[in-house]
Amino acid sequence: MKKILLSASLLAMLFSCQSEDSKIVAENNAAERHCASDEVLKRQLQEDPEMALRMNKIEEFTENFTKNNPNYRLVNGKIEIPVVVNVLYRTTAENISLAQIQSQIDVLNKDFNATNSDYGQVPALFSGVKANVGISFVLDQVIRKSTTKTSWGTADAMKKTNRGGLAPTSPTTKMNLWVCTIGGGILGYAQFPGGSSATDGVVIDSKYLGTTGTATAPFNLGRTGTHEVGHWMNLRHIWGDATCGSDLVADTPTHNTANYGVPTYPHLSTCSGTPVEMTMNYMDYTDDRGMYMFSLGQKARMDAVFAVGGSRASFRN
Repeated sequence: MKKILLSASLLAMLFSCQSEDSKIVAENNAAERHCASDEVLKRQLQEDPEMALRMNKIEEFTENFTKNNPNYRLVNGKIEIPVVVNVLYRTTAENISLAQIQSQIDVLNKDFNATNSDYGQVPALFSGVKANVGISFVLDQVIRKSTTKTSWGTADAMKKTNRGGLAPTSPTTKMNLWVCTIGGGILGYAQFPGGSSATDGVVIDSKYLGTTGTATAPFNLGRTGTHEVGHWMNLRHIWGDATCGSDLVADTPTHNTANYGVPTYPHLSTCSGTPVEMTMNYMDYTDDRGMYMFSLGQKARMDAVFAVGGSRASFRN
């Protein structure tokens, strides 16, 4: 089984922090997917060394849970996540429509319940591990705020009123989603379980949210949202953010690195055993039309987050 535990001392030595200004560069539509969740995690771990200890406990709970509850199901088989969408806009285009916001909620419901139209494209090799996660989402509230900022970077400024942003609403029972121009070609990022509730949630650039309005190809099918919510539910990038790294999931093949575009199947890994990579997994970096599945192992990690004693158990109520 792929396994790694976070060490506070090791993280302090290995992780370096990037300033917000270094992330704010000229705006261009992204040609390749780039999620800043790992970079943000490194910054947060440096700012809050105790976060590594909290995440270690979450990983220990997750490992024990998945080992001892192989057939676990949530109450009534499903949990529903209320979503608060915080829109920060300077231009009319950035003040995205309710229809665009709802299109993202619709995509999340399809992707997390295996009703997406491309689910049937999962290759036979992976058909035994493809998963219906069984989590649904409902739009709870949309909060809008006009701003003079041209881009927000990845230092969580959009989540802080004293930085011109919007503070999260009830973050222990509602998933907050900030929609704004991030900058630097970054599509989005999310906070992993174990971080501060004051910054908890998901951030998506308005050009890559949902399936209509300002949604821009090749990231116009709402899969940036699916990818980032996966992080929020404790999923790592499928290549483990390292060459032949670990995503802490047993049933995903070892990837040598991120994949971009829409790779031709089968795409072989250069790692030990040269396995066929699961490039169609939502936690890779492929274009929206190239990703369409979670695995059973990933589902188990997400189940653990919401289980009694889990880091997001408060969402069960």
